[in-house]
Formats: sequence, C-alpha cells, structure tokens
Amino acid sequence: MINVVGLGDGGFAELPEPLQRLVARARVLLGAPRHLALVPAVHGQVRAQWPRPLVPTLPEFLARQLEAVAEAGEPADDAVVALASGDPLTSGIGTTLVHLLGAEAVRVHPALPSPVLARARMGWSTETTTVVSVVGRSLATIRRHLDPGERLVVLCSDGSTPAAVAELLREAGCGASTVTAWWHLGGPDEGGRSATAELWDPTPTPDLVLLCVQVDPVGALARPAGPVPGRPESAFDNDGQITKRDLRASALASLRPTPGAHLWDLGAGSGAVGIEWVLAARRARATAVERDPSRAQRIRGNADALGAATDVEVVTAEAAAAIAALEPPDAVFVGGGLTADVVERAWERLLPGGRMVAHAVTLGTEAVIVAACSRFGGRLTRISVEHAQPLGAHLSWTPSRPVVQWSATKPLVGPTAPSPDARSVET
Repeated sequence: MINVVGLGDGGFAELPEPLQRLVARARVLLGAPRHLALVPAVHGQVRAQWPRPLVPTLPEFLARQLEAVAEAGEPADDAVVALASGDPLTSGIGTTLVHLLGAEAVRVHPALPSPVLARARMGWSTETTTVVSVVGRSLATIRRHLDPGERLVVLCSDGSTPAAVAELLREAGCGASTVTAWWHLGGPDEGGRSATAELWDPTPTPDLVLLCVQVDPVGALARPAGPVPGRPESAFDNDGQITKRDLRASALASLRPTPGAHLWDLGAGSGAVGIEWVLAARRARATAVERDPSRAQRIRGNADALGAATDVEVVTAEAAAAIAALEPPDAVFVGGGLTADVVERAWERLLPGGRMVAHAVTLGTEAVIVAACSRFGGRLTRISVEHAQPLGAHLSWTPSRPVVQWSATKPLVGPTAPSPDARSVET
C-alpha cells in the first residue's frame, strides 16, 4: 500500500495531526524536491525524489522502494508515503500511481485543491466553472472552452503561463476577457492580480499559479461556440474535401459521441468529423486516417486551432492498410476511400455495441454501403440538402450533391447478420 498525501501551500504544518504522524512514521518518503523540503527531517527515514522521465521509469523505481521496505521488515500498509500538491488525483501523481498499481494499492489523502480555493476567492460556484489543465499539455486546449461568458480555472505549468494564456485569448478575439492570476493560494505568500487579456502585464508571476478566466461574451460569439456538431466549413482549413456541416451533424448524431469514447475517422480529409467528435464529449478521442500528407498536416492544424490537438491522433496512410494497427474503436466514420474491404475490416475491429457511419456520393460507393446494410443491418438514409442562394435579384434553392448514409450498431453478442426486420431505408 502506498499512501499519497496532498499538501497545501502551508505544507506539513497545516496537515491534520493523523496525516502528520503518517508522513513522519513512513519508512520511505517520496516526492518532488519542493514537497520533500516542506517536511521536517526524520531520523532513519529514506527520502527519494521522483525519477525522470517519470512514466517509463516509475515501475522500476517503485519496485526498488517496496523491495527495500520488505527487506527491512516494515509493515507494508504505511511504510511508503508519497507527497503531492493539493488533490493528488487532479493532474497529479495519485492518478499515475492508481493507473500503475490499481486503486486497491493506493490510498489518497487530498488537501483542499487549488481550484476550489480559486473559486472561493472569485465567488464562482462549481456548477458554473470549468477546470482546464495546461500542465504538460498544449495551451491550445483552452480554445475548445472559449464559449461566451464561460468561467475557466486554468492550471498552469509555471509563472510564464499567464502571459501565454492572455496572448492566446487576444489571438482568439477574446481580448476583453478578464484574467485573474492567483499564486500560493492558502499560504502565507498568497497573492494575485487581475486585468483583461488585452492589458495583461507579461511579467511572469510566481510559479505556483493558476488563472481564473471570465471569457468575453462578445468576442467569443465570433467563434464556433459550444460542443454541438455542425460548425461551418469556414471553421476548418480545407481544400474542399470536407464533410459539409449538415451531413456532419447528421453523421455525428448517429455516431453518438460519449465521454472517453474513441472514433476512427477514415479518409478524414479536413478532420472535421473526428475533431467535432472530440469537442462533443469529455475525454473523447479520435484517430484520423488520411492518405494525403498535406491533408494530414491540415488536420493537425485544424485540431490545434479548435483546441482538440491533444485528443486527435493523425495517421498518414491508406485506411485499409492502417486499420489492423489501430486501437479498436467505439465508433467508425468512413468519409473518403470507402470500399467493401474498408467496411469489412473496420466492422471486424469495431467494439461490440459500437456505431458505424459511412457516406456514399457515387453509384459505386452507394453499392458498397447497400451491401453492407444487407449484411450487417442498420439504416440507409438518402440526404439531399438545398441552400437558398442569390439568383439575380432573388433567392433560389441550390441543391448540394445527394449523399447516402449508412449507419449501424454492432451487436453486443451473437452473430452480426441482421434479422429480416432489422434493416430500414429512409429518404
């Protein structure tokens, strides 16, 4: 058992007495140099700093510490204590240890986390606030949260982050957003300052800092707001190979993004479907497969511009060749490169209960999905969209090319062949 103890800015002295005893009696105390320095020296206690790089070296590092404890004959439950900041399960070592060892082998003792203290200073309720971490992540992650009037608590890497966030807000047209930096929250050195992003002083703050951002409602309205799919084509850099917004919204309605779910976007083009999947649900991920290198690079740019780069993996390859090496998906969208072989391989790798959607715009690809519907079940829908456009001094309906959409759900158990009444066609 490893105990993980969260420290506030006041350090060891502010811990409840039972946790002070737990830390003082530990045979091995683990932590970052800053955390270890906050604990008074204890005779005979072994102190070890986290290895670097952390994740690949952590299993061997922990094995050595636990082996030393076993050899010393120490009681296993409280012999090893790890120190962390605030809530160890918020972008912290606690999450890493639970993932590595399992929840039954890790006991977490959180301190009052800094986002809670920040909200208290601002008078913001939990229900009206979103916490965003840019610790070890791209700042562009913030872009997905720039909705009108949104309240953000941004966990920062160091004192240079506030100025970088203010610059990002200015570039996004949200320069009138209010930015408040808080540092050393809850400790004797607590401080802060506030300004709009336009007027933000770029001087670095102390490193133990986070930001409270009140997004400018007017500036944010100029952006494609909210998680609902169907952003205009202009929101994505594209060369014409893009699933148009009406069809994209329909496809994602059938794909049904859910928290943590993984989508394959095959023949991704601009990446619009995969990116909107990621933006529609918390922790959702997408793998965009695109054979054209320039389009693959364009997908990366679109994902970064909309704050989804962390959760969109881009694979430059033919869809049929890439499928075998990809992590099995919860959903599959086939936009470009639709063939019977791609459908067959993707359906085979699709997880039970997963959803699959494919679009056909030619007679050849239409035949592919009609055959797929006959074999796997699902629904065929022919979608025709017309938009009113100027014709001289008047408006006239201008039709887009009709698209046939196949959508199906893979059975949880049993054969994949549908029953006779499982197929339906809509027009």
